[in-house]
Amino acid sequence: MPLHMTKIAYRTKSLDALREWVEAGDEAHMHTRYLPKRHEEMIGGSLFWILDHAIVARSEILGFVQRPDSHWTIRLAPLLVPVEPKHKRAHQGWRYLEDKDAPRDLADGEEPGVAIPGRLHGRLTKLGLI
Repeated sequence: MPLHMTKIAYRTKSLDALREWVEAGDEAHMHTRYLPKRHEEMIGGSLFWILDHAIVARSEILGFVQRPDSHWTIRLAPLLVPVEPKHKRAHQGWRYLEDKDAPRDLADGEEPGVAIPGRLHGRLTKLGLI
């Protein structure tokens, strides 16, 4: 099973805007300063996008390429796949996501629903209701 990663869709206002960016060309690129230690396991996995404290979509990871400035480019397939929204705290950079913890893809025509807002999710978790 491939390993996945999560990343905040920084400066993205909506899922439609993210879709436009990801699907604009032959391939999408995400830049990162460091190569993930487990990068070989991530090829064929997905980058799960976080928008408004929820994982909302994913893009397949095609590979990693080093740039002339020693940073790295994450090559992504030019397709954004909507997933069942899942609460995720904000974080800097990227985080690994095991396959068992990844949200499922939405079927064609399936409505995504709404993820529970972060603050409410935290309170319900503390109460043991989630």
